[in-house]
Amino acid sequence: MQKTSKLALYFSQSILILGWLTNFTPALAQEVTLNSQIDPNFPSQLETDSPLISESNPILANDSPLVTESNPEIKTTDAPTPLANSEDFADSMEQVTSVSQLSDVQPTDWAFQALQSLVERYGCIAGYPDGTFRGNRALTRYEFAAGLNACLDQISQQIGTATANLANKEDLVKLQKLQEEFAAELATLRGRVDTLEARTAELEANQFSTTTKLYGLTSFNLTDTHASGKIKAEGTSAFTASRDANGRPIQRRLSEDTETTFSYLSWLTLVTSFTGKDTLLMVLAAGNGNAGSNQLVSAGQTFRSGIPFSVQTAGSAPNELIVRDFYYSFPVGSSLRVIAGPRVNWFTHFDENVFAPYYLSGASSFSSINTPLGGNPARGSGAVVEWYINKNFELHAGYLAENEEFLPGVRTAADPTKGLFGRNNSLTVELTYKPSANANIRLLYSRNNLASNSSGQIEGARPIAGILDDGPGGLGNGGLKGATADIFSANFDWRVTPRFGLFGRYSYASANLQTKNGDDGNVRVQAFHAGMAFPDLGKKGALGTLSFILPMDILGGRKYFVSGAGDGSNQYEIEANYYLPMTDRIAIVPSFYVIGNLNNFSDNPTVFVGHLRTQFSF
Repeated sequence: MQKTSKLALYFSQSILILGWLTNFTPALAQEVTLNSQIDPNFPSQLETDSPLISESNPILANDSPLVTESNPEIKTTDAPTPLANSEDFADSMEQVTSVSQLSDVQPTDWAFQALQSLVERYGCIAGYPDGTFRGNRALTRYEFAAGLNACLDQISQQIGTATANLANKEDLVKLQKLQEEFAAELATLRGRVDTLEARTAELEANQFSTTTKLYGLTSFNLTDTHASGKIKAEGTSAFTASRDANGRPIQRRLSEDTETTFSYLSWLTLVTSFTGKDTLLMVLAAGNGNAGSNQLVSAGQTFRSGIPFSVQTAGSAPNELIVRDFYYSFPVGSSLRVIAGPRVNWFTHFDENVFAPYYLSGASSFSSINTPLGGNPARGSGAVVEWYINKNFELHAGYLAENEEFLPGVRTAADPTKGLFGRNNSLTVELTYKPSANANIRLLYSRNNLASNSSGQIEGARPIAGILDDGPGGLGNGGLKGATADIFSANFDWRVTPRFGLFGRYSYASANLQTKNGDDGNVRVQAFHAGMAFPDLGKKGALGTLSFILPMDILGGRKYFVSGAGDGSNQYEIEANYYLPMTDRIAIVPSFYVIGNLNNFSDNPTVFVGHLRTQFSF
């Protein structure tokens, strides 16, 4: 492709100089007269070992490499066949009838010496990198024509820019004579270049092909969790909770002994486009991680306490291969994009943050990569519309019905008894304001419908971390039939200097509990996240973050928590993370988490989590 483009440039410019040579302006005609008689024995001005190799059009000697990067087809041979083994140029030679045209150009020929003099005067052809010509051999007429074009190009450029080194009368006479003698070769090459230009234009106009591209992201995770004593938690197991005879949540003691784990998480992303502007995306995932701190939490709080995001199973069981994301996106006009599919990821379209991105780098726990109150369902069936209003404003809106890979039995959007608009779903709107290239402010509102389980409880459904029921005495003695929640969130990131940034989130949620007899209750919670970022820390492309997180502070309705409220204290987390790229495709990410008041119990010991992730992307 480079060769074609360069030849095309040479010959298109040679056409210009041809026209110029035959149509001089009166001013130039006063200085140069082209009707002078041409001496066929015009002497050479140069020694025959002058360089004749152009950087853009190399003219190769017999003892030089036969193929170069810039002109892979131009070869020098002792035989008269130009561009050896090329069918196109072999066919063109059939049109040549003059025996003299078939001969090579010898170093003793006037044409050879004339071109040498132009080369030395105007520098239109460069030598080999070591400055040598590497021989003084004959050239085919096509190779000679390529060198001639290089000089035509150089001289026409000097004339066009009116440089001081304008061509003199003798040089212009040489050019005219050379063009006359090699008119057939120039015309043939011009025709071939025109054809190649047409083919190139067609390829550029139709370069898109329906091809699926594969991208991969794999993490190896070394994780350890430590606590200095037994952990107090609510619930009869990690997923169930109930009350005792006095209406108080049942508690249990969990062992602090957890072993170091080595796990993996792998995503394979298949990206297909049918028009070049649309995208059909499917993410296949598998993993076998199970964080130690998940063994220490109250019922309904799995993945809510210092859990590195990459330490998880992709599906409901270890090593299960699942479809994580599956959607089709396409543009509507110049500023709208629609994303629709059976499994759209809420977190890739809402609540983004430059310093706490979705898993890849920066703060990387489940509590820091997004608001702990939003994203229910995390993945669902539905659509998102993204409107890029202008360079400062962006609006996203979407509706998703639950279709979670972690809940194979509760994939409501695909269940005909529940459907796309039943059970768990959310309607989310987010406005992003970009006051500068270094800052983003996002305001989000989400309306969630939360379904109850067969026991009349709402379990582990954001914005709630824990399990809700109808209270100690039971508002309706029948449990909950569902709830609606309104979530408000503000999110910002600001790169204050090239090496320092600030980021954070604040979220507030109000959930209206619906009992089976219509006697309702209300729960209000808030979450807070603030951090500092250190871009290019120690190395370009690296990112260090230090953040403080309050995952869920209960403001009202504590009595409806059958698990998760604890003794009224607030769990907090301190997270340090360092993303260190080793190459463009490999990164090492050490993280350290400190969790205080785990499960909202003030007398629980502090928990420490150490994590080392090696990340491969391809």
